[in-house]
Amino acid sequence: MDPINVFEYEALAKQLMDPVYWDYYAGGSDDEVTLQVNRTDFNRIRLRPRMLVDVSHCDTRTTVLGQLIEMPIMVAPTALHGLGHTEGEYATAQGAGAAGTLMTASTESTRTLEEIAQAASGPLWFQLYIFHSLKLAAELVRRAEAAGYQAIVVTVDLPILGNRERSKRHTISIPLSALKEMVTGVEEEELRREPMTWETIDWLRSITHLPILLKGILTAEDAVLALEHGVDGIIVSNHGGRQLDGAVSSIEALPEIVEAVGGRCEVYMDGGIRRGTDVLKALALGARAVLVGRPILWGLAVDGSKGVQQVLKILQTELERAMKLAGCPTVASINRALVKWT
Repeated sequence: MDPINVFEYEALAKQLMDPVYWDYYAGGSDDEVTLQVNRTDFNRIRLRPRMLVDVSHCDTRTTVLGQLIEMPIMVAPTALHGLGHTEGEYATAQGAGAAGTLMTASTESTRTLEEIAQAASGPLWFQLYIFHSLKLAAELVRRAEAAGYQAIVVTVDLPILGNRERSKRHTISIPLSALKEMVTGVEEEELRREPMTWETIDWLRSITHLPILLKGILTAEDAVLALEHGVDGIIVSNHGGRQLDGAVSSIEALPEIVEAVGGRCEVYMDGGIRRGTDVLKALALGARAVLVGRPILWGLAVDGSKGVQQVLKILQTELERAMKLAGCPTVASINRALVKWT
């Protein structure tokens, strides 16, 4: 029997995957406290459904940065899809497009950004790490522009790698030589770690016409600074619990960031989304849309592009059902009054 929810995809993917690769996908940092609260904090939120609303027609469509997608659920950037399936990000892009939504391709993909773009049938954002030379970052941005990516998602919560103890037991890594192969004309000595500051965001703004989103914001203070530096969107994220352990969950951080932004840019979140009701709660707390990471990898490991598509369709179907039961016929009708914290 095919999996009928995301958790069944998780269990099946764990059975199918090499345990070393599974640990890389599944692990968090230190004691994995933040990894766990990303999930359990959704249980602190209760829904306040409204009755006698006409929900005979329910529309899950929305827009992100002006791009229409079939659901407020997108594919988060995650590394090394080739560990889960031989077609890697090629299959993920196909699955996301077939589901009618957007994929964010990682700098640490196992396919080139051009190959991902060629495989994609839906819109793409490009996730950028600026942890080596600015020359390397600029070349990646140029290539993303040329390949048709519609936004640059800058991950800002990785000044150093989190203490990922599950991964320390193994040897999975992205060597500098692999990154070097992605860019022509970059010398080995140029692949050095550079400090990333708010001035780096200003520099990035000066070299690209694409919208810029910051991924990894967890405080109102940084959200305000992001606006001051001209970003087009914020992704509330703690890197899937893989960086600072003990950090707030993404869903807990979301409301203060939405309030601080005050509609001046779009706000998204990732971390812990496993059910359509999770998506509904995030939208009620002000997220424009959510991004899903590990569940996409589970679908990929189980059934390639079809598995990715099915995971997304399961979440969309669950969201639609939850919207109807809550009295919300459209995404625009979902608001803060729908939820309460316990």
